[in-house]
Amino acid sequence: MVDSDLSILEAKGITLEEFQKQLDQFKKGFSYLDLYAAASIEKGILVVSSDDEQDYINTWNEYCSSGRKIVKFVPASGAASRMFKDLFAFLDAPYDEPSTETEIKFFEGLSKFAFYEDLNNACLKNGGRDIPSLLSKNKYKAIIRNLLSPEGLNYGNLPKGLLKFHKYEEGSRTPVEEHLVEGCLYAGNNDNNVTVHFTVSPEHRPLFEELVERKKPVFEKELSASFDISFSEQKPSTDTIAVDVNDEPFRENGKLLFRPGGHGALIENLNDLDADIIFVKNIDNVVPDKHKVIETKYKKILAGILVSIQVEIFRYLKLLDSGKYTHDELMGILYFMQNTLNVKNPDTKLLEDAELVLYLKYKLDRPIRVCGMVRNIGEPGGGPFLAVNPDGTISPQILESSQIDMSDPVKKEMFMRGTHFNPVDLVCGVKDYRGYHFNLKDYVDPNTGFISIKSKGGKELKALELPGLWNGAMSDWNTLFVEVPIETFNPVKTINDLLRDQHL
Repeated sequence: MVDSDLSILEAKGITLEEFQKQLDQFKKGFSYLDLYAAASIEKGILVVSSDDEQDYINTWNEYCSSGRKIVKFVPASGAASRMFKDLFAFLDAPYDEPSTETEIKFFEGLSKFAFYEDLNNACLKNGGRDIPSLLSKNKYKAIIRNLLSPEGLNYGNLPKGLLKFHKYEEGSRTPVEEHLVEGCLYAGNNDNNVTVHFTVSPEHRPLFEELVERKKPVFEKELSASFDISFSEQKPSTDTIAVDVNDEPFRENGKLLFRPGGHGALIENLNDLDADIIFVKNIDNVVPDKHKVIETKYKKILAGILVSIQVEIFRYLKLLDSGKYTHDELMGILYFMQNTLNVKNPDTKLLEDAELVLYLKYKLDRPIRVCGMVRNIGEPGGGPFLAVNPDGTISPQILESSQIDMSDPVKKEMFMRGTHFNPVDLVCGVKDYRGYHFNLKDYVDPNTGFISIKSKGGKELKALELPGLWNGAMSDWNTLFVEVPIETFNPVKTINDLLRDQHL
């Protein structure tokens, strides 16, 4: 290690010890998680009855008038480039007219996109022809270039949050704007004060700030709301070293190469928020106003469940602290933990009451999250499981396929038979029963990251991904899975997703 290496570490805020830990992690790798079962309606996923829905909504509405701090947290640094993968391929293709199903669908629906007018103006400015004229001359690639390139709308290089997603009579909205409107519907207090926090990339932060500065007063007037909008970036201290195929530090022009540690790094940003309750939702999972009713309903239900469970947990912890409990009351708390929180430990039946109290305190006094889960409608992906933890307990965990040993037929069968997947629909309680903030970094399982293969300058490298935000970064939280309808999940993974009915 040379002086310039130490300077890079110091600038990023990474200790030499942490640097060595990362290098060691490449050599030892990550072990798979031990699964107990895929979570299901029969085991681990709550289905809210129609009779209970309004009770939870009322619980949440009452909480919103309690003076507590509610924040909507939106990871928004993701680039939109993957949305346009097929259109980039079309620009490089040897043919000039749309041929694939994706290309044909894009051009057939072109006038329906919320950015159509902007794109038309870019075409006029850069080539003197509008879209209908270019289409009549079969100049399809000219249209795509105006959409993706810096000379046009630059959509190929912008983050998703800044693209125009939805049309309205008064103009089009970006996902950032849709999240502000959503915040008013379920994350504001009784005075309609709404706090929204976006995590963004440093290079795009000025664009986000400019958009918010321009649109905030418009929405405050239109919605009779007051917005507190803030931004943060992934901390340099959460970057991870890249290594070569021999697990030696990868260097570019002699300098150590660090990469962002993935969305798991955002547990630091989440930890910095002053809040009682935090909603977490991805930037691209938004819908126009006419489809927001069902979205709002289930967000309030999830939040009402969290508040209800939190009240019980706090009551139990205060009882345990008092020392004035009976054996039957301890059994009641244990029953709650096993059957409501789905935290099980086969050894609890062997514990004396004094030991059981310590166990119950340890497991109850943790951050809590309620996670919406959607039924699988296609291939299984990351989803809800009951996993065996390092301390031998079994608890609900959100897992990705990379965390599961697919060479084990039993584990693979559990994965393939999963009935639900994770749409990233979380409500989080981050204060303890005394009113203090949990240090969320204390509840991360560092052994749940993974190693991915990338390349730089034509050379292969290995990258270290931190435990995912809703995976290992929240591994030691109390977790409840709740079924929510597929209508609440409307991500935009490709440009043509914006042509689905939910986005028109």
